[in-house]
Amino acid sequence: MNYIQQAYKGKNETWMFALTFVLTAGLFIYSFVFFIFFSDGVDLAEQQRKLTETIPSKNFWLAFNLIPFAFLLGLLFLLVKFLHDRSILSLTTSRKKVDWRRVFFSFSLIVIITLLSFGISFYNDPSQVVLQFDPLKFGILLVISLLLFPLQIGLEEYLFRGYMMQHLGVLLKNRWLPLLITSILFGVFHSANPEVEQMGYSIMIFYIGTGLLLGIMTLMDDGLELALGFHFGNNLLAATLVTSQWSALQTDAVFKSAAEQAGTSTLIDVILPVLVLYPIILLILAKKYKWNNWTQKLFGKVAPPSLDIKKT
Repeated sequence: MNYIQQAYKGKNETWMFALTFVLTAGLFIYSFVFFIFFSDGVDLAEQQRKLTETIPSKNFWLAFNLIPFAFLLGLLFLLVKFLHDRSILSLTTSRKKVDWRRVFFSFSLIVIITLLSFGISFYNDPSQVVLQFDPLKFGILLVISLLLFPLQIGLEEYLFRGYMMQHLGVLLKNRWLPLLITSILFGVFHSANPEVEQMGYSIMIFYIGTGLLLGIMTLMDDGLELALGFHFGNNLLAATLVTSQWSALQTDAVFKSAAEQAGTSTLIDVILPVLVLYPIILLILAKKYKWNNWTQKLFGKVAPPSLDIKKT
């Protein structure tokens, strides 16, 4: 069975899908609704700065923002296990067990690429960032990041690339539409981030493009392992390497952007990866894991397995 067909191992009635989605995506839905209907004239970045000034510990606010993801991820797992009568393994991969080497490889790949990109940028113009390294604060930040970011990215991956893509595939009987829908929703539910207000809706290209990248990884590799590792590596460095006044993550990172607000160069920095870097990453992964039959895996039909499959 391929990855999307794993949904056939349990109960997949439409009402179960709708209930699970609403309950586990509640945080994203709330943020999106608030942004659309109640944020007119509100400077989200400024409001976030005022909150951090009330309790000046950036590490506290990071942990405070990440902890809800842990509860929602646990809720998703419980609903999959007891409502859908499926295993978490079937939500994770089509393999007999989770391939942690895949997780580590994609994590290492994005970390190396990000550090090289930052190093080149810093060498060309070191004035773009200011060193703000504080050993104690950074140590706490690193511990929080290592403990809580796996839960935050876990919810997003298991919800969008896992649960939603599998069940939409079963409902719609194809692969490309679930890939497109989950990628757009992934971007839309990030639209309340302060970066959108500062940089404009052009940054949605980055969010949706990243969703497409992670979705293609999942479909081509028949599992979430590569997406989980990549997403964790990306968010870990976003929190610990460079922070900025307009970013969603206000942290005690090693560096802080010297710019007071986002500019054109920053837009180029976030859009260029989608057009150039992401295709290169896919080619690297395709070569390493010998991906083939792209048309079938990305655009093929989804049908029930012909034989009865035991739950695993």
